[in-house]
Amino acid sequence: MGADRSHINWTDLTAGHLLLVASAGVAMLVLAAMWWRQAMLLRRLADRLDLILGNAIDDCATNRLARAIDMVEQRLEPAQRADQRHSLTGLPTREPLIAVMARDRTGLLGVVGVGDFDRLCAFDPTLGERVLLAIVDRFARMLPPERLVAHVDRANLAIWFGPAVDTAAAQAELDVIGYALGDAIVVGGRKILPEIRIRQAALSDDGGTPQNLLARALASLTLDRATAAVDAEPTLDPAAVASDRYALEQDLRQAIARDQLQMHYQPLVDAAIGRVCGAEALIRWRHPVRGNVPPSRFVPIMEAGGMAHPVGMWILNTACREARRWQAEGLAALRVAVNVSGHQLQRDDLPALVERALARHSLGPDALEMELTESVAMGDGDHAALLFQRLRAMGVRIAIDDFGTGYSSFSTLRTLSFDKIKIDREFVTNVDARRDSQAICQSIIALGRGLGIRVLAEGVERRAEYEWLRRHGCTHFQGYYFAPPLDGAAFVAFVRDGHALARLLAVDGPAITDRTTKRLTA
Repeated sequence: MGADRSHINWTDLTAGHLLLVASAGVAMLVLAAMWWRQAMLLRRLADRLDLILGNAIDDCATNRLARAIDMVEQRLEPAQRADQRHSLTGLPTREPLIAVMARDRTGLLGVVGVGDFDRLCAFDPTLGERVLLAIVDRFARMLPPERLVAHVDRANLAIWFGPAVDTAAAQAELDVIGYALGDAIVVGGRKILPEIRIRQAALSDDGGTPQNLLARALASLTLDRATAAVDAEPTLDPAAVASDRYALEQDLRQAIARDQLQMHYQPLVDAAIGRVCGAEALIRWRHPVRGNVPPSRFVPIMEAGGMAHPVGMWILNTACREARRWQAEGLAALRVAVNVSGHQLQRDDLPALVERALARHSLGPDALEMELTESVAMGDGDHAALLFQRLRAMGVRIAIDDFGTGYSSFSTLRTLSFDKIKIDREFVTNVDARRDSQAICQSIIALGRGLGIRVLAEGVERRAEYEWLRRHGCTHFQGYYFAPPLDGAAFVAFVRDGHALARLLAVDGPAITDRTTKRLTA
């Protein structure tokens, strides 16, 4: 029979077998001891972390340790964010700001937007960054060291006034900041007057979060000053204003198709020859619900919403069509002036678009004048000079509007070819009584005479203003003293009424006219 292998015969075991069994037992004991030691260390570590973090000891050590690690990571994350700095300005970013606002729970938030930044960066990014850094440097020198200033967006800064700062004092400080930051900045020999926008919003315990408050305050920076009264009234809900603005923007996008836009024409008067020489085409919007929406309300929305080109082309074609109608009615000597926005000036094909509009309406280029504000014309001098040259080569006239309010230099003026300077209404108002305005107007009139270009005073509303300017050599005028913006039919009637215009122009007989004519022909 075979042997029973299930029964161990201990007498057959050798010493080697016994040694192997003993070694295995010892190894198991060592492993058990190591496991027990690690378990005790793990438990003591979990107990220690729970004690530091204030957790209840209510679970196994492994689960408690995992929970403690999660809590430590969560608490370390804000500290890591608090060290975040903007790569350009070195200021804290929005995360540290939000963390401080959340900690304080109440206070006043001020946001400062540099309106020129994107426009400058469009043609000279380095210049835009240098202007922004100059503004940040002013900030740093103006504020006490304990005030938190953050770089929260591309061209937007934020300043936090915590609960320790009185609201009235914080608002007064913001007013001073806005005034000081608007002073001229000289960068690379170029003098720039920055466009500074300031908004403010209060953080309270009403359930609003710092993130939402900051987002709304930043959104309010995009609102035009006519609609965003946050400057003066921090309790105004920026979200409601933004919602209304968006609704208006949507209506404006459909205004052309719905035939809601109209053109009015304000006469341009040449006093030297005693007649109307043209008109400035001014857009009007008759909203079916809101009524007449002023241009100061909808033009900024139009430009911010990317509608400058389609609306601008509608204005150009409508004005050309009206000028052609004047010629058909025997008023061939009239010129129509059309405003051009900065967005349109950025287009290289602007001269081609103008040429196409003139051809479409069979209008000669000498009947068209393009008006640009001084700041727009000087924004990119080289590009503007090229466009001006191409337009004038076609026979189109160029006029600089609001002259004296921008930051142009005489060297820049020499590089641009234009035909007319319009003295801004700021200097025309009460010029008969204000010595500073008189000096500015006389200087601009002399500048125009020296450059051989016409000078027009816009915004003339009183006879005394007209008489003073007339006596000091100005011959071209525009303003409510002569006529408000008129619809097409009313404008034609005004042009034909030579007797009414003669009464408005009469000043001390022919002496002034003779003296001015001699100046112009000298």
